[in-house]
Amino acid sequence: MMNIRTFTFMMVCALLTCSCKTAQNTAATPIVPEVNSKTEITVRSETVKPIDSSERAYGYYVIIGSFRLIAGARQYSDDMKGKGFAPTILENEEGLYRISVGGYDEENAARARIAGIRAAYEEHGDVWLLVRK
Repeated sequence: MMNIRTFTFMMVCALLTCSCKTAQNTAATPIVPEVNSKTEITVRSETVKPIDSSERAYGYYVIIGSFRLIAGARQYSDDMKGKGFAPTILENEEGLYRISVGGYDEENAARARIAGIRAAYEEHGDVWLLVRK
């Protein structure tokens, strides 16, 4: 006959074994962030243009940084390249430089990118959505 300690030990081992298999299975499955109306995203509407005239203009941009001086914008853009982003520098009507890490024609695609950045990069939780006028 089993005593209570042996039974408890066997149950804990069984639970740990099951949870390890679950963790192994979910590790291989990519996590797609859920985009819903509860996710608070700052949205601003501005007239912007890429500073590189060869860049295509989009209706929606994911903004990860803003600068008054082009030198700061270029440095931050280089920093973002080092993290694996493909940044574009935009200039707004007030002369501010926005660092975009995604341009989209569909708002939902931009919102999904914001959710993905927030999930992967805690330090970029303030990323926001720019709607081009």
